[in-house]
Amino acid sequence: MEIHAWVWYATFAGIIALFIFDFFAHVRKPHEPTFKESAWWSAFYIGLAILFGFGMWFFVDGNFAGQYFAGFVTEKALSVDNLFVFVLIMASFNVPRAYQQKVLLVGIVIALVLRGIFIAVGAAAINAWAWIFYLFGAFLVYTAIKLVVDHLKHNDDPDENETADNATIRFFRKFFPTTEEYHSDRLTTKINGKRFITPMLLVMVAIGSTDILFALDSIPAIFGLTQEPYIVFTANAFALMGLRQLFFLLDGLLDRLVYLSYGLGAILAFIGVKLVFHALHENNLPFINGGQHVSVPEISIGLSLSVILGILVVTTVLSLTVGKKAPELEQSK
Repeated sequence: MEIHAWVWYATFAGIIALFIFDFFAHVRKPHEPTFKESAWWSAFYIGLAILFGFGMWFFVDGNFAGQYFAGFVTEKALSVDNLFVFVLIMASFNVPRAYQQKVLLVGIVIALVLRGIFIAVGAAAINAWAWIFYLFGAFLVYTAIKLVVDHLKHNDDPDENETADNATIRFFRKFFPTTEEYHSDRLTTKINGKRFITPMLLVMVAIGSTDILFALDSIPAIFGLTQEPYIVFTANAFALMGLRQLFFLLDGLLDRLVYLSYGLGAILAFIGVKLVFHALHENNLPFINGGQHVSVPEISIGLSLSVILGILVVTTVLSLTVGKKAPELEQSK
């Protein structure tokens, strides 16, 4: 798939324009969005992502469009998991409801820039070393197991939460004067002639830097579905756009998605196995089958998309039905 430079530039310009529009239309004036507003704009961004996929289908190729849709669905599902951590970070900083939109938008922009760097590095690594798919696959399987184990530990000790006291924030507080109080939605403020950093800036940094951890599994996951950097980037961009609206739309529903972590774990494990199969098919490591490719089945993009969607539907339905009754059963014991 050959992407001309002007297509990359046009894509960057379009994404930047959408974020600028989002800021001036919704975020510049602090307010708490209504459910209707969040639902409308969530639908808009999801519709835009789907329209982009159909455009790829029409102008490029159906197979690449399928890779994009599989990548978008996977990244969108993983981004919902991000929201759980965003809720904890917001709570630990006691971010006023009216200021949360600005925090999320800036955090998402930081996340997209960081993911762009990860994608460039990942694409370069794949071109240089085909065997890196073994590492990506093994890492995703490990991440899937860790995700489920961490979820089980959290259920055993629900008070054990993430806090805002991570290394990045400790660095800022050590080397820069900070305030404990919010000063409207300003990032810095002057007190007695001295410039201070407000909690608004700290929480933005916390959300943006935390996404580095999420990128460590989401980027290898999408490279397991497509090796085209343009598709990887656009799927990530469209998954992150609208995440702010989704945060408010799913507010109160996140706690009910009790089986989501199991579903995401299953998706990551599936893609991890797919990556290992792909690595075996393209094998050039001398200690595996004498450096020759191994005859293993290639998992098609159609099957991948079906499995990913199926897992998400099952885990969501179970969460909203069986999972809803679980607390009641616990209380009745």
